Amino acid sequence: MAFDLAHPPRHFALTGLRAPACLVPHLRAEPDREGLVALDVAIDDGDISRVVPAGALDGDVSSDLPRLAMAGALVFPGLIDAHTHLDKGFIWPRAPNPDGSFAGAVRAADTDRTANWNAEDVRRRMEFGLRCAYAHGTATIRTHLDSIGPQTAISWPVFDEMRAEWAGRIALQAVSLTPIDLVLDDAEFDAMLAAVRRYNGVLGAVTYAGPHLDAGLERLFDAAERFGLDLDFHVDESADPMARSLARIAEVANRRRFAGRILAGHCCSLARQDEASIDRTLDAVARANIAVVSLPMCNLYLLDRAQGRTPRWRGVTLLHEMAARGIPVMVASDNARDPFYAYGDLDLVEVYREATRIAHLDHPLAGWPAIVTRAPAEALGLDGHGLIAPDRRADLAIFRARSLNEMLARPQADRIVLRAGRAIDTTPPDYAELDDWMGGCDGA
Repeated sequence: MAFDLAHPPRHFALTGLRAPACLVPHLRAEPDREGLVALDVAIDDGDISRVVPAGALDGDVSSDLPRLAMAGALVFPGLIDAHTHLDKGFIWPRAPNPDGSFAGAVRAADTDRTANWNAEDVRRRMEFGLRCAYAHGTATIRTHLDSIGPQTAISWPVFDEMRAEWAGRIALQAVSLTPIDLVLDDAEFDAMLAAVRRYNGVLGAVTYAGPHLDAGLERLFDAAERFGLDLDFHVDESADPMARSLARIAEVANRRRFAGRILAGHCCSLARQDEASIDRTLDAVARANIAVVSLPMCNLYLLDRAQGRTPRWRGVTLLHEMAARGIPVMVASDNARDPFYAYGDLDLVEVYREATRIAHLDHPLAGWPAIVTRAPAEALGLDGHGLIAPDRRADLAIFRARSLNEMLARPQADRIVLRAGRAIDTTPPDYAELDDWMGGCDGA
């Protein structure tokens, strides 16, 4: 029976789908060479009611159940973006990075924040970014919020409003973001901690290597233990092999036997270190149960950049070596059209596709689809998310691709996104909507 997924019946089935076996762990089916299994999915009142091997619905489900044959289309659960910067997004037209460097990004973003980030500015850009992510199939986003000086009192209340407005479409989490040095400033830290606690956030900082790193980490861990907070750090976003904050974080977590969740982002410099140092650090990270999120597109853009010189390094951390040790790994969007990354659209399908190419997440492909679904769900404490399973809401992304190879070969701009079993409009917002705030197209 044919029907429109934008206006589906209350009870229906999608038959002949294919999905990564790692995302349907309870399905008894033999994976193919890409790690895919064939399945049927029954949906009742917006929730998944059954997930069975392809063809199994024919024998034990009422014959009058409306069904839509999917011809082997690939399906993922709602995507989970574990590291973004919604408060920075889409400022490129008025605050471009002058040279593409990390230092240039910091200067441009700091200048724009001071000059322009009032509540309405943050709200409009955050809303725009959420609409992009929603159209692309993202169901959960964790965003870092600059929590420096007066910005803390501006951005956190806006985030809280957006979280309420977007409930049921995108679940939102927020992390405080400040340089580690400012953690030792009582006024700065007290205001940041108060915002994190008031708005049910996650405690975080940029863990620049320096004389204040150890003291700053101890203060963050103290607060997290006292108030039952999780931690999320920006770590070693550098090509300098002497940038070793990840090892320090792991040492503190192990010594304290920290019981909360820790997510470490970037961890780029690890790939520039000697093998003995790498082994010691990864062993400590594994013992501390630290999860790692790589931001491959942003770091490919920023790192090993020099005018007139071709880069020699891709900027990604050691995902294969971490996964081999059982360290949870994932990838995320990071920045979108701001000084830290000139491009991007908060499209996790693009992130997964480019991560596969940049970090060689293939040969085999099996298992790696978890890096934008199941792995971030577990790292963010989202029980039951990131999987295709009964008693979950039918938030799905369906692709015309029938294999991971086909999926990764094209942008999948014609994907179908289901929310509670109903297809949504997947048209991203027009950049022109921000022209009045940005001064036109790229500042023109």
